[in-house]
Amino acid sequence: MINGILFRQRTGIPWRDVPPRFGKWKTVYERHRRWSADGTWERLLRAVQADADAEGRIDWTMVSVDSTSCRAHQHAAGARRRPARLPGRRGRPAQHRDDEALGRSRGGLVCKIHLASDGGRRPLAIVITPGQWGDAPQLIPVLERIRVPRPSGGHPRTRPDRVSGDKAYSSHHNRRYLRRRQIKHTTPERKDQRADRQRRGSAGGRPTGFDSTTYRRRNEVERTINALKGLRAVASRFDKRAYVFHGTVTVSAVRLWIRS
Repeated sequence: MINGILFRQRTGIPWRDVPPRFGKWKTVYERHRRWSADGTWERLLRAVQADADAEGRIDWTMVSVDSTSCRAHQHAAGARRRPARLPGRRGRPAQHRDDEALGRSRGGLVCKIHLASDGGRRPLAIVITPGQWGDAPQLIPVLERIRVPRPSGGHPRTRPDRVSGDKAYSSHHNRRYLRRRQIKHTTPERKDQRADRQRRGSAGGRPTGFDSTTYRRRNEVERTINALKGLRAVASRFDKRAYVFHGTVTVSAVRLWIRS
């Protein structure tokens, strides 16, 4: 059944076209939907991350944040407004968004994947938003989702040594957040922010101390995105519900951790 989920993820075919050797397509789909809703895929991702961290395979020296837009298929639209119910969960509504993380652009429906990647080019955290949402407001939600358990016990690892992002993540709010958590950052300052700081003089604060050599490592998150979008069900969104698509992306992240 898991092989059927992975097959559909790689090929992007409709659920009804999943080959019979994986079992009934309805059973495969319902298992993926339920595990996306109850957090099973998230727990699996945390488990493989914990094993990698225990073996010293997570590069905490630089965590890069970036986003990528995914074109939504026409079948991804039209989800019912009434919350779906999870079978076997006493009628508890499934987790979903009112906007289903879908936005409109000139090319049609678009959603956006925000993620944080370690130095080994593997996702640490994932957030799904509509395509028109900006990147800067999602920096904090993405970093807040980094929680790598420690098998020996204790608090999970949540803080990297350094965070890198492009100009889209440059904001006073984000810089204050990183300073408060004592996280170093490498983010280029936008021209308008630099001009405003220089205009205000000493009240504008100190320069950011941008290190161009360290910033070269930002390509690690871009290569992570390329690996994720190598799977057709991630490159194009076919899932109506945002939580189901989040589960699809999470399964892709689990595959990258297992293969590393």
